[in-house]
Amino acid sequence: MSAPELALIGLHGLPIIQPGDDLAALIAEALGRAGLTLHDGDVLAVTSKIISKAEGRYAALASVTPGDEALRLAAVTGKDPRMVELVLRESVAVVRSAPNVLVVRHRLGFVSASAGIDQSNVDGGEDTVLLLPLDPDASARRLREQLGERLGILPAIVVSDSHGRPFRLGNVGVAIGAAGLPALRDLRGQPDLFGRPLKISMQGLADEIASAANLVSGEGGEGLPVVLLRGLLFDATDGRATDLLRPPEQDLFRN
Repeated sequence: MSAPELALIGLHGLPIIQPGDDLAALIAEALGRAGLTLHDGDVLAVTSKIISKAEGRYAALASVTPGDEALRLAAVTGKDPRMVELVLRESVAVVRSAPNVLVVRHRLGFVSASAGIDQSNVDGGEDTVLLLPLDPDASARRLREQLGERLGILPAIVVSDSHGRPFRLGNVGVAIGAAGLPALRDLRGQPDLFGRPLKISMQGLADEIASAANLVSGEGGEGLPVVLLRGLLFDATDGRATDLLRPPEQDLFRN
């Protein structure tokens, strides 16, 4: 069987998303303007930022009163104590703290810097920050169903965010929400080039989709928060981004 040809298409013309916006309607309109129709097997990679905006996940630093632990960590990290307080509220554990570094285990289960709280590409001034969606897997399922109702095709959805990595420089796209595809693909038992069965290979399919889409959507002023990926081959298994989380007891790098 020949290798699939993968196409990545950024959707132009989406407006600045506001709380309460109907993302399915806006994406459907953008597809129509581009002359695109969804096909079976299509994937839409959607940045967590526009989902958070539509869900109203804004916070005003002026309304935050930092507690004792936030004040202590702010002194260690040099970060705004109000921001540190928000990070703690979104987290279940502090993994590392150092000057200009605050790495936490997010309430959603993954480890990231500053709990994914961000000010880039967020309107509202320096006092306004944006939190990650409350439940990105649920957001992905809801968007998939709404697009299916509008367009008659159920695309797979990957909700992407950008994360750093502990032993490499540079951010990459990762999946924090998924619906309509296997987020984690088990390749064990499949033959390699020489017929030997794979023994430990597990593919983070949703993460790879998020990272590929990040090349198109970017992290600055590109204005392409939705990327259509066409040509991927995957089973119809409906996974979740939480399938990608390594259990804490298997974390070889924790204290």
